[in-house]
Amino acid sequence: MRILENYDLTTLNTLGISAHAKFFFILEKESDLKDLFLSGCFKDNPKFFLGGGSNVLFTRDFNGIVILNKLKGIEILRENPENVWVRSLGGEIWHDLVNFATKRGYWGIENLSLIPGTVGAAPMQNVGAYGAELKDVLENIEVYDIQSTAKIIFTKEECELGYRDSVFKNKLKGKYFISAITVKLSKKEKKNISYKVLQEYLEKNKIQVKSSRDISDAVSAIRRSKLPDPAFIPNAGSFFKNVFLQKNKAAKFFKQYPNAPHFEEDEMTKIPAAWLIEQAGWKGKRVGNAGVHEKQALVLVNYGAASGAEIKNLAEQIIASVFAKFGLKLIAEVNLI
Repeated sequence: MRILENYDLTTLNTLGISAHAKFFFILEKESDLKDLFLSGCFKDNPKFFLGGGSNVLFTRDFNGIVILNKLKGIEILRENPENVWVRSLGGEIWHDLVNFATKRGYWGIENLSLIPGTVGAAPMQNVGAYGAELKDVLENIEVYDIQSTAKIIFTKEECELGYRDSVFKNKLKGKYFISAITVKLSKKEKKNISYKVLQEYLEKNKIQVKSSRDISDAVSAIRRSKLPDPAFIPNAGSFFKNVFLQKNKAAKFFKQYPNAPHFEEDEMTKIPAAWLIEQAGWKGKRVGNAGVHEKQALVLVNYGAASGAEIKNLAEQIIASVFAKFGLKLIAEVNLI
């Protein structure tokens, strides 16, 4: 087991932020976890598990150990005439799991195509897009207790999945490492094209959905048209969560802003954060080396050598501006380190 020192993390986060880890370890075998957890380097320092680096903003060097999850493997555990249970190790790229499913004609995660990051990070924030969420198909997740090194299985209910949220971001934060997940997918057609943008794309391009792959390709095309590729413009995808209002507060909001776009979800009204940011005048605006993308106001980008502090400062300005205009508080979806 080799632990590196003063490791450059610039290429391991999609915002391209220059930062170093005091210690760094590449996890390639599940069998290395116990030795890692018992090592003094791990036990005596702050620790951070890194996946695809697409949902993190390093605001400074990390004075501890960063563990890069490279655990790979996807397998079919069991199946019956209607469903199939697929297990994926946490270091797999999320979209590779989607491809695994759609190439075999399985339904359930096609709407979650091209979401950046790894499988292990997906349950942390209950990834969701285009009318679907991980919680719709999650069977269980496998975790390791960082203190005892014991392996434990959490059911979907025990994960307490919410909107971009889970128990692992709150009361169990930092206590477990997610090594694998199992999803229950459908072998029979179970298409979800209720999301307006997806529906409009299919109609405009005269696409008849005959397979889960058709939806996956459509979602991928929509995402590529709206979101910048981190390989060309460093970014972390959607930087902020959408805003959810209770019915009475939403009614007051619409009296003042009757034309605001909104969606009804689970007894709550969702206001797109992108619309709030754009109305506050931030879309396409640049502040030094940081800025808001010209096509998608939810995306903060690094135009050059922006530091994590610059991106954080921009985010704080946007939050303050939206609150001053609408009285609504934006919350960052990206993890600030």
